[in-house]
Amino acid sequence: MQKFIFIIFVITFGLAFSKDKAPKDYEHIRKIYEYYPENDTRAFKYLDSYIYKAKKEKKYNKLFQGYRDAVFFSKSYQTKLQYADSCINVAYKTQDEDIISSAYVLKGSIYYAKLKKYKPALDEYLMAYKYSKNTGDLYLKNKVSYHLGIVKNYLGYYEEAFELFQNCVTYFEKESNNPNLHKNQIFNNQKGYLNSLHQLIICYRNLKDSQKADSLIEIGLLKTFNNPDFSQERSYFLKCKGLSEYSNGRYQSAIDYLNQSLALINDDFAWKSVDYFYIGKSYSALNKDNEAISNFKKIDSMFVKHDFVLPELRENYEILINHYKSKKEHENQLYYTTQLLKADSIISRDFAYLSLKIHREYDTNSLLEEKGRLEKVNIWGGIFLAAFVILAVVLFIILRKRFKNEKDILSKYLVLEEKLRTHKYVPQQEPLFASATHENIDDKKTHITEAIRKDLLQKLKRFEEKKQFTQKGLTIQKLAVQFETNSNYLSHVINEEKGMNFNKYLGDLRIRHITYLLFEKNMYLNYTIDSLAKECGIASRQNFSDLFFEINGIRPTDFIRKRKKELENVSNYTTSPSTLESIRSVFDNY
Repeated sequence: MQKFIFIIFVITFGLAFSKDKAPKDYEHIRKIYEYYPENDTRAFKYLDSYIYKAKKEKKYNKLFQGYRDAVFFSKSYQTKLQYADSCINVAYKTQDEDIISSAYVLKGSIYYAKLKKYKPALDEYLMAYKYSKNTGDLYLKNKVSYHLGIVKNYLGYYEEAFELFQNCVTYFEKESNNPNLHKNQIFNNQKGYLNSLHQLIICYRNLKDSQKADSLIEIGLLKTFNNPDFSQERSYFLKCKGLSEYSNGRYQSAIDYLNQSLALINDDFAWKSVDYFYIGKSYSALNKDNEAISNFKKIDSMFVKHDFVLPELRENYEILINHYKSKKEHENQLYYTTQLLKADSIISRDFAYLSLKIHREYDTNSLLEEKGRLEKVNIWGGIFLAAFVILAVVLFIILRKRFKNEKDILSKYLVLEEKLRTHKYVPQQEPLFASATHENIDDKKTHITEAIRKDLLQKLKRFEEKKQFTQKGLTIQKLAVQFETNSNYLSHVINEEKGMNFNKYLGDLRIRHITYLLFEKNMYLNYTIDSLAKECGIASRQNFSDLFFEINGIRPTDFIRKRKKELENVSNYTTSPSTLESIRSVFDNY
């Protein structure tokens, strides 16, 4: 009877509402549909009236809310994107930078969460960042940081992403326990905290800190236990737990956790693929090849459907190729070889920096040769062979250019190394104290007496010996104050005695100092470029890298890589450190 009365009430209410297409109270309309589930188009029966009313009255804040609701309740991704564009257009009419920023975050989230299109997502997130720079809305600021962190994680910039997610975790956790917030705000902060925690675990895992990753996994599982509101987030932590179990050789346990993750995960094909991949690898480790291959093939099905695959799943295709190769099933081998090349193309499109890594992990040259051999078996062998030749030529050009660059880097490194070993690593300038004397000679232009000149040279000598040039923000004016002189005198002495202006002199000291540290003290080889720049007083990472290249003829990353390789080879071959020619021979075989 109660159910019947409720149905009559709903029908009556619906009829009453249909007579008033645009009620005066916006909140009254929203309360009718706001609890509908996502993608439920029934909401548009009321939402259209909300949007019509806001348009008619030119209430742009309300219209923005209406379009944002339309994104949530639209079923197709294309429609969601259209409404997101409408959000951006009307956001500009509000002239509120927070609303504009929110609109860009919304559109970026559709590209990322729904479509895994990282390039357009990043474009939107960067626009959101632009408009949130001066915001006092810390929730918005951290939301933008979170989404930028996701793109950084995807691109492999784990150290940079780590800082963003650490800040997000701190903020969202604090606000999750803020008793002064509305329950909806608390819920959003809890969701932000759990998702940031998940991304932080990904950072730790890729930075090889499994202990901290495991600790955060347990926190995530505890926070989401028996809480249906956060089932999606729980699926992420179960996935992370499964990966941890796999890494520790507990393969059956890994399978159990990953299957639990699959049971909860919703509308996230990228992480589903990761679950299937590590379930497959676990079965493979347990010598259950049929189960393993079955899971590996599911990843390809999702790749075909969504045209997306995570870089770490590239190995999935290598496994399938080798499996069918051992079975002599050439058609399947050819199919998965073609899929791998397609995956490489898609990954490289978004991952310029990953190209070298991809080619290192799987020899593309041999892959293409194998593809050519398989194509001869196929009736369309002639067509595939022509494609192979074209690809091989392109690959040859790329590899030749890379080899030339690598050879050039090696040559410059060896020249620099020899200077460092033989203590000939000095500036191209006159000595600190020139052989020519300046007794009783006054400079007509600057009126510098010989006594002042000698005093400044002595102070510059102490300045260099005490490594005071590593001070941050050092200018010639500040140094002149420290030397108790004026900047004109100091500039003149540096120009004449050092053969360069102050900025070049300072940069030269800093770069040569850090180069010596990298060469003589191995611990500096593990520093990031940012840390090395700060160590020698240079504020900008890019300025440091450019200046290092200008003075040494080689980038700091290349110098560090070569130095590490040299030390490794010296250790392996028990070569005498003083024998430069022996070291050369090791590198010539690189």
